Amino acid sequence: MKYETLNQLIRKGKSQLAKGPIALIFVEDDVEIDSTIRHHIDLGFPKVVVFMPESFALAEDLAEQCLRVPMENARGENMRDAVNAVSEAANDQWIYYCFNSEYLFFPFCETRTVGEMMTFQTEERRDAMLTYVIDLYAGDLDASPNAVSLEGALLDRSGYYALARTDSDNHNHPKERQLNFFGGLRWRYEEHIPADKRKIDRISMFRAKPELKLGEDFTFTDEEYNTYACPWHNNLTAAVCSFRSAKALKSNPGSTFEVGDFRWHNSVTFDWHSRQLLDLGLMEPGQWF
Repeated sequence: MKYETLNQLIRKGKSQLAKGPIALIFVEDDVEIDSTIRHHIDLGFPKVVVFMPESFALAEDLAEQCLRVPMENARGENMRDAVNAVSEAANDQWIYYCFNSEYLFFPFCETRTVGEMMTFQTEERRDAMLTYVIDLYAGDLDASPNAVSLEGALLDRSGYYALARTDSDNHNHPKERQLNFFGGLRWRYEEHIPADKRKIDRISMFRAKPELKLGEDFTFTDEEYNTYACPWHNNLTAAVCSFRSAKALKSNPGSTFEVGDFRWHNSVTFDWHSRQLLDLGLMEPGQWF
């Protein structure tokens, strides 16, 4: 189904947002649009809303399964405004957001649905979920000059670390149960990445409530939403496997000629399976056995 504007979706399609979890996919370019949408439909999202330019094509079967909203620049403030608007309209529903050529993986996602995971999170009295954005990249840039290859995708098996997230309103003391995470291409090519864009943690899944706002750094105005675990035990985390950094590094004139090959000694083939991400410590099941 197609809506003319975001306001029309919220006004006339509010019933479409009455049942979650809801996936919001923001299309920045014409790379792997269909595969991104199919992946998230297969995870069990009852509603998938795609924000994309009118000029981009969408497979016929997907056009029937998702809600399409035109958006010429699906990033930055436009993207955040859309997430916040849907959050206001879909109060108490679980919402997930990502960009095209990004693929959500969570523990046991091959046999369990995203709805089952969100039910568990709710029972755990958690209203948000920390996800790590794990960089994917093509192993052969001659064959895939835009650095995107589903069949030949690689990821870094190590090089990830965390630093305390300080509170400027409290004498820069560390915030409770909050960390900034780093690694992947944003770490290896940090000279080409602005300092405020280098961290790889993102609160990609959250439970909507009034006046909740998503910020520029992918955290929320409610500080509890930004924590990696509750006070009493570890919680579920998930991974957003993303070609976004690789695409940017190869399309940006300032970095494209600096990158002849993303591969290094810690590159491994991506198996497109949650077991690999669990084994590498790139997400954890918490108490969800």
